[in-house]
Amino acid sequence: MNIVVVTGSPRKHGNSFAMTDAFIKEAEKCGHTVRRFDAAFMKIGGCHACQTCFKTGKACSFDDDFNLIAPAILEADAVVFTMPVYWYSIPAQIKGVIDRIYSFCVADKDVAGKKCGLITCCEEHDPTAVDGVRIPIERSAALLNWDIVGEVLVPGVLESGDIDKTDGCKQSEELAHKF
Repeated sequence: MNIVVVTGSPRKHGNSFAMTDAFIKEAEKCGHTVRRFDAAFMKIGGCHACQTCFKTGKACSFDDDFNLIAPAILEADAVVFTMPVYWYSIPAQIKGVIDRIYSFCVADKDVAGKKCGLITCCEEHDPTAVDGVRIPIERSAALLNWDIVGEVLVPGVLESGDIDKTDGCKQSEELAHKF
C-alpha cells in the first residue's frame, strides 16, 4: 500500500514521533511505501473557506505546503495522522492540514475507500483526554468514507522518552500490520 503519514508534533524527539517512527519502520518492513509529512515544520495555514479548491490546478488557491500534501493524499491508499494532544484537542501544527482536506469535498474529488489510522498520546492518565483528537478524526474519516483500521491512543506521557515506559511503540508497530 501507498501510505501517507502526516505528523503534528513540533518535538522531533517527542513521544508521538517515537510512535510514528515505529509505525513507519514496521510498515516499510511489511512492504508498504510510506511518505511522511511533518506538518509542524512546513508552512501550512488554515482554510479560508473561499470554495475555490482545485480551481487553480492545485488543491488550495492559497499556495503553501498543503499543496505538497494534497496530491500525496489523493494518490494514497491510506492516511495515518500522528500527533500529541494539545489542550484537549488537535494541535495547531496539523490542524490546517486536517481542515484543508475539506478541499477534496468542495472539488468533489473521489477519495472514498482509503484506509485511515490515528496515533496520538497525551499527558493525562485519563484515556478520555484524547477524545478531542480521536472524535474529529473519526468523524472526518466517516465523512470522507475512509475506513479507520486502527487507533493507538496512549495516555500518561509528557516528557520525551516517557513513551518507552508504555507499549505505545509496540501498538504503533501492530497498527502497521492492519494496512
